[in-house]
Amino acid sequence: MESDASTSPRRRSTSCYSDSGDSSCSEPFSECGSDDLSFTPAGAAGIHRLLLSCAAETSEDAISSLVAELESPSPSLDSLRRAAMELRLLAKHNPDNRVRIAAAGGVRPLVKLLSHADPLLQEHGVTALLNLSICDENKAVIVEAGAIRPLVHALKSAASPAARENAACALLRLSQLDGSAAAAIGRAGAIPLLVSLLETGGARGKKDAATTLYALCSGARENRQRAVEAGAVRPLLDLMADPESGMVDKAAYVLHSLVGSGEGRAAAVEEGGIPVLVEMVEVGSSRQKEIATLSLLQICEDNAVYRTMVAREGAIPPLVALSQSSSARPKLKTKAESLIEMLRQPRSPSLRARPTAVVAAE
Repeated sequence: MESDASTSPRRRSTSCYSDSGDSSCSEPFSECGSDDLSFTPAGAAGIHRLLLSCAAETSEDAISSLVAELESPSPSLDSLRRAAMELRLLAKHNPDNRVRIAAAGGVRPLVKLLSHADPLLQEHGVTALLNLSICDENKAVIVEAGAIRPLVHALKSAASPAARENAACALLRLSQLDGSAAAAIGRAGAIPLLVSLLETGGARGKKDAATTLYALCSGARENRQRAVEAGAVRPLLDLMADPESGMVDKAAYVLHSLVGSGEGRAAAVEEGGIPVLVEMVEVGSSRQKEIATLSLLQICEDNAVYRTMVAREGAIPPLVALSQSSSARPKLKTKAESLIEMLRQPRSPSLRARPTAVVAAE
């Protein structure tokens, strides 16, 4: 290659990019993080009994009583916490209870908890909604209850990291309802917050942010521009270039969704994405080779300047090896051959001399 690790800060010398034992080419997004409720040892015995009772079927009357407690005109903080926690656990452990809680009118009072001043109540409310959203029938009910903006607010300002991460997961599940829900979540301001979580969150927060960004950008085209404008490309490339992040696959798929737009392609090139993608074709897992090839194909299509940059980065030799690999899928070989042919097209000196900044208009 014309540039190596000593000359390009984006290139890493590594034998494998894989952050997953799965080398298939399916999407690398498993379900987002789940309700991870933990307690101090002092309360463990009582909580254990509560967990056992919540794992069993609960009567509609018992659930209605808990919902009524949330709607009480003058409840104590302790009673609210207890009712919200029990609903959270009921929704976590029993699929039938998720339907019962929604049918009992539990969604709206849980949404109201998201704006409560008590951090623990916020967390119980967010996570109860997350658990309820596991049931497909409940997604529309939660959206109709006006949960999107309060969940975005929780993603921004909830006191606990768990509440913010669970808000991201709940928004992910709601985005799966339909394209209009994904667009509404984007319009509510979720995407810059998810990009921030992608940059500064812990391991689970980063994974949840990437998964939710992918769902939002796949579900509504307008969200791709929002993600680019929010600066998503830079942290995605950083994660792709760092095998230790455990985020290579996820970040690569989110980037692929963004380079489907002209703004995304321009941002990927400007931020140094070509060396990262070329090296992924060279040393990545099967899944990574495929998604990197598809991203490079999108970047190069109808843009001679980008093709010149990709060719100069040394993409042709690893693409040739990929096209001849006995283990590569036929579809991937075809894509690699198409990209090779594209890169070998004559490039005029005037095109090679043009600055990167002008290519977005092509």
